[in-house]
Amino acid sequence: MSKISAAITAVGAYVPDYVLTNQILETMVDTNDEWITTRTGIKERRILKEDGKGTSYLAIKAAKDLISKKGINPKDIELVIVATATPDMKAASTAAFTASEIGATNAFSFDMDAACSSFLYGMSVASTYIESGRYKNVLLIGADKMSSLINYKDRATCIIFGDGAGAVLFEPTTEDLGLKDEYLRSDGSGREFLQATYGGSQHAMTQDALENGGHYAFQEGRTVFKNAVFNMADATVKILEKNNLDKDNVDWLAAHQANKRIIDATAQRIELDEEKVMINIHKYGNTTSATLPLLLNDYESQLKKGDNIIFAAFGGGFNWGAIYLKWAYNS
Repeated sequence: MSKISAAITAVGAYVPDYVLTNQILETMVDTNDEWITTRTGIKERRILKEDGKGTSYLAIKAAKDLISKKGINPKDIELVIVATATPDMKAASTAAFTASEIGATNAFSFDMDAACSSFLYGMSVASTYIESGRYKNVLLIGADKMSSLINYKDRATCIIFGDGAGAVLFEPTTEDLGLKDEYLRSDGSGREFLQATYGGSQHAMTQDALENGGHYAFQEGRTVFKNAVFNMADATVKILEKNNLDKDNVDWLAAHQANKRIIDATAQRIELDEEKVMINIHKYGNTTSATLPLLLNDYESQLKKGDNIIFAAFGGGFNWGAIYLKWAYNS
């Protein structure tokens, strides 16, 4: 019997209509377009501004885009995973609500949170379910409403993050395609450098914490940047070495869109040509769990069956890693 691999067979995406440009941010905090662009590569980001709409709204939109493009019956979807650091609410599953709203009534579902590495880790989980032979249609969605955690008076974070969602469908294949290998790591000692302190079980939300902004995301920029540069590049090198790949037989680098300098450092570490590096950070900023699927959606028309894609990510926790996937279809 031929070995079953997990292939991505469809993608979908959604970003909100409202565009928060660097010029608008100049009127909100002490910053400017040149400073932001030079240090991050970001020119604008999308923000979900409507009251009462959370991460599930983004996830549902991305999933429906995929379903429409693929022509799949939602009832054929067997598992829905929502990779997110910003679930709609505590306890109640964002994935369960998303599955119900898209008509995936035969699916079970759950949320996954590994901060900015959530989608990367979700790829590993989704592919394992497919490779087990038990399931044939797994929908993985990366979605985050980071604006719900951002203090727009803090220029260290408000310039970076945006809202958005992307979705991919994993299906089985017996061809030499799909997810080939992974290198995933974590280090919990780094969590103090990137977190939203209040609102979890260790520090419950109080009136004082709310008034003092304890629910907002905080990061110690230099430490996070240093660790992201080293670990994303290191993971990428390791996945190439494990699979006897080099710059000549890697077709694309799909790196987490946190900072263009981090992306550039990762590409330079493996000596990859600039035209092989997927980039959309200038349009969306850091959408956390959504960056990787948004890249696939934006570059879908350029991807060819058999292309070797290296995914890499780094996020709070710390969590990081790289995945080697062989693309499964022509657009």
